Amino acid sequence: MPGKTIVLTGASDGIGAAAARRLVSDGHTVALVGRSAEKTRAIADELGADHFLADFTELAQVRSLAAALASTYPRIDVLVNNAGGIFGDRTRTVDGFERTLQVNHLAPFLLANLLMDTLTASGASIVSTSSAAARLFGRIDLDDLDNEASFSARKAYGDAKLANILVTKELHRRFAARGISAAAFHPGVVRTNFASDTTSLMRLVYRTPLRHLSGLVGPEKGAELLVHLAEGTPGRDWVSGEYYEKGGVARTNPQASDAGLAAGLWDRSAELVGLTGPPSSSAT
Repeated sequence: MPGKTIVLTGASDGIGAAAARRLVSDGHTVALVGRSAEKTRAIADELGADHFLADFTELAQVRSLAAALASTYPRIDVLVNNAGGIFGDRTRTVDGFERTLQVNHLAPFLLANLLMDTLTASGASIVSTSSAAARLFGRIDLDDLDNEASFSARKAYGDAKLANILVTKELHRRFAARGISAAAFHPGVVRTNFASDTTSLMRLVYRTPLRHLSGLVGPEKGAELLVHLAEGTPGRDWVSGEYYEKGGVARTNPQASDAGLAAGLWDRSAELVGLTGPPSSSAT
């Protein structure tokens, strides 16, 4: 089987870099997307791969990224929305959104939609890195996506990861008939630079000696499910519209099964990033 063309965000470190190494080794063309010019270029040079820079705290950079990818690759077989993170205090981006919401949800949502013509023409898969935090901490309120009422880094992250799952389900509902497949997955608790920018208690697991006692796995192990979904064939190797943990379809937050919430989140997100209706600078 010929190799696929795979766009991989968050490719400069952690499971993104590990997945990039595996995918290139397996014969795929991988477009690496990262925020750090130095780190992204280093991985690209190592692998002989194309690379693109984009900071997801600026939606203008996401739009420029989408244009560059569409002009470079007439076919994209897989878009892996892997970039994301948990942050500290409540901070607004230049676009006016809470940073966790924008980096983990609004930016990848915008990227997928801007590439949709290419993706549908390619019969592509869209794979999103989610988290068990969606189940543990997520509780989405469409009228308060920015968590203005009560903010915590953990809650904001859980909401954003739940949003990834809801968007996966809505992608399947809206675009399956046009050839799009979608899946979200939890890579496990991975020993990476994750949580380096947060004051959340999650930092204790990732950034202190507790990481040696908490069952963290290495990036290569964490990347296995990402690689499986990217390389696999939907309908044969995995089921579109589902959320995966430990290699199989998994239960998650009950809100993930709310079709009305998924549709409402899609429509609200499209408004916020300017895909429909008047652009907005606030998620509330």
